[in-house]
Amino acid sequence: MSFFIRREIVEGEQARPRRRVGCLGGCLIFFAVYFICSAILGWLMGDMLSPSSVTLQDKTVYRLQMKGMLVEQAQEENPFAGLMGNVPYAGNYAKPESVGLDDLLSNIRLAKNDDKILGIWLDGAEMSMAPANAKTLRDALLDFKTSGKWIIASAKSYGQTNYYVASVADRICLDPTGAVGWHGLAAQKMYYKRVLEKIGVEMQILKVGTFKSAVEPYFRTSMSDADRLQTEQYLGGIWSEYKKAVGNSRHLSEEQLDKLADRYMDLQSAEDNLAAGLVDTLVYTQDVDSLLRVYAGTKDYNTLTTSKLALVKRPASKAKDKVAVLYLEGAITDDNGDGIVGKEVIKTIKKIRKDKNVKALVLRVNSPGGSADASEAIWHAIQNVKADSIPVVVSMGDYAASGGYYISCGADYIFAEPTTLTGSIGIFGTVPNASKLRTKVGLDIDGVSTNKHSALEANMLYKGMNSEEHALMQTMVERGYDLFTRRCAEGRHVSQDYIKSIGEGRVWLGDKGKEIGIVDELGNIDDAIEKAVSLAGLESYQLAYYPEKEDALTELLKSLDNTTEEEKLIMKVREFVSKPRIMALMPEVTIK
Repeated sequence: MSFFIRREIVEGEQARPRRRVGCLGGCLIFFAVYFICSAILGWLMGDMLSPSSVTLQDKTVYRLQMKGMLVEQAQEENPFAGLMGNVPYAGNYAKPESVGLDDLLSNIRLAKNDDKILGIWLDGAEMSMAPANAKTLRDALLDFKTSGKWIIASAKSYGQTNYYVASVADRICLDPTGAVGWHGLAAQKMYYKRVLEKIGVEMQILKVGTFKSAVEPYFRTSMSDADRLQTEQYLGGIWSEYKKAVGNSRHLSEEQLDKLADRYMDLQSAEDNLAAGLVDTLVYTQDVDSLLRVYAGTKDYNTLTTSKLALVKRPASKAKDKVAVLYLEGAITDDNGDGIVGKEVIKTIKKIRKDKNVKALVLRVNSPGGSADASEAIWHAIQNVKADSIPVVVSMGDYAASGGYYISCGADYIFAEPTTLTGSIGIFGTVPNASKLRTKVGLDIDGVSTNKHSALEANMLYKGMNSEEHALMQTMVERGYDLFTRRCAEGRHVSQDYIKSIGEGRVWLGDKGKEIGIVDELGNIDDAIEKAVSLAGLESYQLAYYPEKEDALTELLKSLDNTTEEEKLIMKVREFVSKPRIMALMPEVTIK
């Protein structure tokens, strides 16, 4: 096209007829090429985005690669991953691929029951996972071993939670230059008070609950006594689970494991880890094949990775009745975000209710909470499901705290893992006071109002709350707490006073949650499904999973996020100082 335009500029009026003919011909050629390329690309993309099923062969070893980030629900395999290579991300390398716990559990069940699969190879130890889901995975591997089949683990080095999972293996292999992560647990929080002071912002806090410490980073520089107490208790509970489980598998006492942790085995030699009984064999990762041949009983074994084994067809259920499994993972927001988006969840629940074949609903909740309004809206949508005489059972993952517990409390039955963080029944509000920042940058504000509190929000933001405004806001927060505790009391069939006595924003582990009555039973998602089937009185059923998995192209676009950790920190501070908000959120803590 540019060729003909240049001719027009040079040749003037004489070129115009020829330009029209040239443009027409050029357009025809362009569209012809476009449609041909689109057809070819569509064919290629369709083939890539719709991978064919995999046929399971004899003498197969399930190669469970322990890497990536463990999430509740797997998305479709990204066919572009191999093409992307090490794409720079946040000054380092590409984001880790997400690995779905649902796929891992399904694959392990298949490996247990299909004679074509000889055993499982836990390859590597770099998977990012929290304690509760790590236990779910570990329990599934223990169940696999009841089939009489073997598990081998091998890694250059083992992270602590990865080692907790790998300890179920019949043989644990360690590279001669590696080590085992075994040092105990620590919980650390970041406090932003002095950062905010430097820019002239003071967070005005309104909360209910002595233990509701999610807002402490914005007005303190260290842990409160209440937060320290609850953190010590749940951290100690998780560490106790690690020691008990590893001790049973490795025939080591908890006292021995504590002594090894005090030695910080991460920094000890591979020989020391071997002598301590944490591993069985020192072998270079490149030589593990020779050991696999021995266990497989043949040198001609096949391997299938998680993504490939997931493509092996399972027997399809012909049952008409369905048990819907709805995954709710991430922070709770009203109408946008990457986690539990209130309006989207409600839309999905309405879709489930419209399906007359759905006879039970299982909610897999893995959330630290979030928006109080969205939590209430989701709670109400769940009650509508129950009003249709559909039993609702909750399976808690790593977290089901604060807003995560809010959306769970109305279920007919609640399961949690012993190391699930739950409870945190409390609520808070944050209102930034930017008066010092306004003065610092020379920003003046003036205006008129028709009524006493017409400019309430602006005054709180730019001048700071006076005692009357603070009282108004605190009353609203307390009203939200009253509603939250009332929902919990109704769901758990106890008095509201009792809920308030064990509430106060306190975080509990799942096993303690069972003791105090906010959890019915300890178990995993399979236990929750079994309970839902029982409550619905079903003899045969099929599982229907929600939300639907995103296609690989959508996943690819999402993966192209180059936000650095520093930028994320800035956005977190900006998020809290941008506007007043009422939240049901558990304390943010990093456990290492």
